[in-house]
Amino acid sequence: MKNTKHSRSRVAPEESSLCQFPFADGRQCRMFRHESHPSLCIVHAREEQQLLELDRIGAQLASLSGEFTTATDINHVVGKLFKLVAANRIPRRNAELLAYLAQLLLFSQKDVKHEQTIACGYLGWEKIIRDLYVRVGLVRPAQTPPPEAQALLAEPRRV
Repeated sequence: MKNTKHSRSRVAPEESSLCQFPFADGRQCRMFRHESHPSLCIVHAREEQQLLELDRIGAQLASLSGEFTTATDINHVVGKLFKLVAANRIPRRNAELLAYLAQLLLFSQKDVKHEQTIACGYLGWEKIIRDLYVRVGLVRPAQTPPPEAQALLAEPRRV
């Protein structure tokens, strides 16, 4: 009697139903493509989504002026960071690091203001803040009063 060994052979799935993710060493993922993505499995589709989300999050965390020179800039970013963490769109570890960096920026804020006032005077610092508020729409641009009102404002007050 012949001892025959039967092996189970798996039917190879159709290539179009497999994930198309290439690994660095040249191999290709062999998991089934997820129905929600045209070419990736659920694992690689989620990784792709996270990378795309990072770009959107980075854009959302931009400061008002782009320079982080005012407390309003930093407060704006911390507020956005709070919303992202609450919506679970940013990992806790990253949020902790960003909050720490915001704290450092706030601590250095008085030094930034001091340097600006030395370089531009206090009125220069006020102008920086006013221009920022106008640019981001927090306040309306100051309208120039009519010439009659300017003359009244220029006169010294008599008490």
